[in-house]
Amino acid sequence: MTPAELARELAGGRVRPAYLLAGAEALLRDDALAAIRRAALGEDGGDFDVDKLAGDKTTPGQLQDAVRSLPMLAKQRLVVLREPEARKGGKGEALAEALAGVVTDAAASDTCVLVVVAEQIDRRSKWVKAFAEPAAFVACDPPKNAREAQGFLREEAKAQGVSLDAGAAELLAESVGPNLLALRQELAKAALYAGPGAKITRAHVQETISAVAEEPIWDLTDAIGEGRSADALGLLGRMLAAGAPAPVLLGALASHFRRLARTRAGEAPAGPPFVVQKLERQARRYTPTRLVSCLRAIHEVDEVLKGAGAIPQGLALERLVLGLSA
Repeated sequence: MTPAELARELAGGRVRPAYLLAGAEALLRDDALAAIRRAALGEDGGDFDVDKLAGDKTTPGQLQDAVRSLPMLAKQRLVVLREPEARKGGKGEALAEALAGVVTDAAASDTCVLVVVAEQIDRRSKWVKAFAEPAAFVACDPPKNAREAQGFLREEAKAQGVSLDAGAAELLAESVGPNLLALRQELAKAALYAGPGAKITRAHVQETISAVAEEPIWDLTDAIGEGRSADALGLLGRMLAAGAPAPVLLGALASHFRRLARTRAGEAPAGPPFVVQKLERQARRYTPTRLVSCLRAIHEVDEVLKGAGAIPQGLALERLVLGLSA
């Protein structure tokens, strides 16, 4: 199931007992989780009937207790488990092994919706296969090419209630690349420029597009990954001065460091030979432990950008870039 198919199904009133939201695109995972939460708990649903569990800290018993708990204020509880395979060793394996049975328990109950969120999965795993009818697996993968990016833009235009012509979608996809957060923001900017009820045209996009194309972002991530701190800070400053949104830049850093982490773990990166060689070279600069620390630092800055803390966004990004490139 795609995120678009999930949205249509939820809009039609069907809420399944369990969902697996898996894939490398965090924006799609977050959007899907938010849509499921609204459908299960209502627009005004609070945290009273939500259990948020982390895979590296949760035991099988704790997960089973959460799924079997009765709701307090809503008709259903929402149980969200993130990265069930995050803990290595016996305890982590025990949680993964228990998941298949927990999905079955959720399917037999009408008082709980279980949502498992993971960036990477092994589709051969028993617990992954358990997310079959009546449960569902929602693939949250980034677009592989411009055509898929244009498909995301068409769905996003519907969600934002705007009209988008083919030429505008093509230019946005070419200019921004497969960064979904940037595509969403640039579409919203073009819609504001076009005016209420007007169709967004290629001309509107040409007037509003920010300098956040893949090449400058690749220059920034390469400077960081290669340890060129001064170059990285200079690029960051110029991109911010040119109007690149801080969340877009942070999203690019998160995506890059996730790729480095997967490469360091032995996964063969996709792309042309020169891109693969560059990723492998950069990944060797970081230990697995440091890559985890880098991703944690990126998450902390994401919280800052969302309003947690009084540090200016630019300063938070500068400190992050220094830390990542050191």
